[in-house]
Amino acid sequence: MSAEPGTTFLPQHTRPASVPTPRVTSGSDEVGAVRAAAAVAHTSDRGARIVAVTIALVWHLAIGLPAVLTAGPALAVPQVVLGGWLLVAVLGVIAGIRLLRDAPLPAAPLAGLLLVVDVAVFASVGRAHLFSPANWVWGTLAWFFLVVLWGRPVHRLLALLAAHAATALTAVVLHGATGAADLARATMALYGTSSLPVAVFAGAAALATLSRQRAATAATTNAMVAEREAAEQARHERGERLNLVSRAASEVLTELADGRADPADPEVQRRCVRAAARLRRLIAESDDVPHPLLHELRAAVDLAERNGLPIDLVTIGSPPPLPVRVRRSLADPLTASLADARDWARLTVVSGPDEVVVSLVTPDREGPDPTGHPAEDVDGQVEHLYERDGKIRWTQTRWHR
Repeated sequence: MSAEPGTTFLPQHTRPASVPTPRVTSGSDEVGAVRAAAAVAHTSDRGARIVAVTIALVWHLAIGLPAVLTAGPALAVPQVVLGGWLLVAVLGVIAGIRLLRDAPLPAAPLAGLLLVVDVAVFASVGRAHLFSPANWVWGTLAWFFLVVLWGRPVHRLLALLAAHAATALTAVVLHGATGAADLARATMALYGTSSLPVAVFAGAAALATLSRQRAATAATTNAMVAEREAAEQARHERGERLNLVSRAASEVLTELADGRADPADPEVQRRCVRAAARLRRLIAESDDVPHPLLHELRAAVDLAERNGLPIDLVTIGSPPPLPVRVRRSLADPLTASLADARDWARLTVVSGPDEVVVSLVTPDREGPDPTGHPAEDVDGQVEHLYERDGKIRWTQTRWHR
């Protein structure tokens, strides 16, 4: 193999693998908790909306329409009663569709139009059908109030129901139905047809609030657990890094202290350089920087330059976030080879979203291959290639997602 200094070699084969990304906690967790709580509350509220729209339309169609058609000519002004029914049905369908699609509703105009229909129907049914099912506004209109006011404060619904009650009682008086029995029937009708919509409206709001609170609590708890796990992982990695740092130089320092190694021996000097490079890189692992791999490699390059080695560092692209073990496997063989380099060196880092290739080219010379620390096989994710041809030595590590 022949190549010019700085040539980067990319192997033709790939080894696909998945890379576990460490859990990183930040202020975005709080935003995620809020969004999760809002999503749960929205799901709960949507179920209640479906129930309200279904009750309003089914009751209006299954109970109100047959009663109006049966009463027919017996009504005082049947055209107004039937026309009001049709108008409310159309309004209910439109409002229901918009409500289920989360589209805003013009609540005030719709509520005003429903009150106008309420007055017209009470005035048109006649005395004979004042309390009959043909007077469909008794049982149906409150549900349509509920649909058009969904999501608004409950006092607005109560105000509409109060206006509906005032209209009903006025009609009772104007139709001359002022006997005790008639007044009791009117009171029971108003209570029976208004209490359930109010209960559904208030219950849905309370359920959505409770769901939001419980989801927010669960999301916060999960975030705390994740932060605790991340802190434990960081503590474990710090301990592991401390052990690696201690082992990196302890062997050669022990031999020097015992007199078993000669500081003038070139091999001992190379071992010291390799240990220093490894120490420098391990220390750089704990730095909080945007691109940790480049930072760790620059630390090794800086040490080589301080030892008088001319070296070029070429970076292409930005490395993606990588776990410490993967970064260590990419950098260790290069720092070991760099410690043995003489005359010149060229370090090239080519990065992409799914691949990082680190290559080192140095002049070849007589002697054994650098021992150093071979690349750690992280679930088959990191490849280590080494070649020499008498002119250059080429070392490459490669990670592929």
